[in-house]
Amino acid sequence: MKSYDLLYIDGQWVSPAEGGSFETIDPSNECVITRVAAATAQDIDLAVKAARRAFDDGPWPQMTGAERAIVLRRIAAGIRERQQTLAELEVRDNGKPLPEALWDIGDTAGCFDFYADLAEELDGHREQPIALADERFSSIARKEPMGVAGAIIPWNFPMLMAAWKVAPALAAGCCMVLKPSELTPLTALELADIAHQAGLPAGVLNVVTGLGSEAGAPLSEHPGIDKLAFTGSVPTGTKIMQSAARDIKNISLELGGKSPFIIFNDSDIEAAVEWIMFGIFWNQGEVCSATSRVLVQRDLYEPLLKRLVEQTRSLSIGNGLKEGVLLGPLVSRGQYDKVLEAIAKGQEEGATLLYGGTRPADCEKGYFLTPAIFADVPEESWIWKEEIFGPVVCVRPFDDEAEALRSANDSRFGLAAAVMSRDLQRAERVARGLRAGIVWVNCSQPTFTEAPWGGYKQSGIGRELGEWGLNNYLETKQITRYDSQQPWGWYIK
Repeated sequence: MKSYDLLYIDGQWVSPAEGGSFETIDPSNECVITRVAAATAQDIDLAVKAARRAFDDGPWPQMTGAERAIVLRRIAAGIRERQQTLAELEVRDNGKPLPEALWDIGDTAGCFDFYADLAEELDGHREQPIALADERFSSIARKEPMGVAGAIIPWNFPMLMAAWKVAPALAAGCCMVLKPSELTPLTALELADIAHQAGLPAGVLNVVTGLGSEAGAPLSEHPGIDKLAFTGSVPTGTKIMQSAARDIKNISLELGGKSPFIIFNDSDIEAAVEWIMFGIFWNQGEVCSATSRVLVQRDLYEPLLKRLVEQTRSLSIGNGLKEGVLLGPLVSRGQYDKVLEAIAKGQEEGATLLYGGTRPADCEKGYFLTPAIFADVPEESWIWKEEIFGPVVCVRPFDDEAEALRSANDSRFGLAAAVMSRDLQRAERVARGLRAGIVWVNCSQPTFTEAPWGGYKQSGIGRELGEWGLNNYLETKQITRYDSQQPWGWYIK
């Protein structure tokens, strides 16, 4: 196993200041994969200062978008060259099945290629003329890199979430300090190595591994950070907003979700069951946008539940590296215990557990769980309202469109939602009525680099991906010039 006991700061692999390290665990067997460097506030300070030097004095912000695009495409190529190795590492660190990990790594490379294209396009519209009412003046709006960005990423899509922040930040001309989750830090360190090999200048990307309290908090609080991007839980997002307020940092937050999926009774049952399963069992349900609240029109309710249980029983559960496995272990003991606690709470609240919610009989070790299907879930229950972040789906019936919309929107979250119906006019009408940043029609969870990603309400602030992701890391400057040869003549006549 490759050594991961160093931090990547200022283009070099360095030991943490206090020499600390922590273990990263394979969730399929509960064994230690390796030890990883544990950064503290001193390391964060070094990384931020390196990024600041690279931004203030280095070549990266001064390059054209086309020049930066060359490096971004080299990073994408480096990721593709290592795709199998990176995917297998992701499986060991996170637990997800290998086909999902291969998909993630492919999307990661595609994200860097996409933002390479946008970096080139930026050259053509970095400056935009503004028509003014007073012809004596001319004005432009100019886009410039925001500065030094800090990024804190979650454990559910480790390398892909890094790309969602690193690629647009670098395309914009920013420099970055990246802090991955302590549960899944390995592919972020591999990304640092790939970027180094691609010729990224020193200090432009710094990767610091460590615990949230020892590395994440100092990064979010550091006065040298101009922009902070975070994906994770609402409680941590609240703390980050509080710390960012002290310096008025620009922030973007992608937080929790409890996404609804409305299924009308004219829907095809097989298609509905397929998309329900994809919406909640993909990545073990450890997905912020997972459509975990399913509303089914009453005539379809019982037959759909029966088919959902039948199909769920057939899922192959096990080590993600084993062929045919479609559901791996949860990421950690802590997450496993939280999901089990939620399942117990759902039963106490009166919901009917139709299937699952227990350890599979053939899995003695690892954080494995049979997917849980709850029916007749009370609308005021905890499991209907709160994010579980595991393979747990809650289903309840509805009678008409108005009731479905009201129930779907009755949430403090608003990240995603889905609707299914053969009546496309109705589906589109409901899609426009759903209070969420992402709405899927006749599907659930497809994610495209080109389209905006982010939520309403407590699901976050700002948008990632697409042109919106690039704009996260750009400032807009007005430059206005007085062109007249006549004196202004206000004070001096």
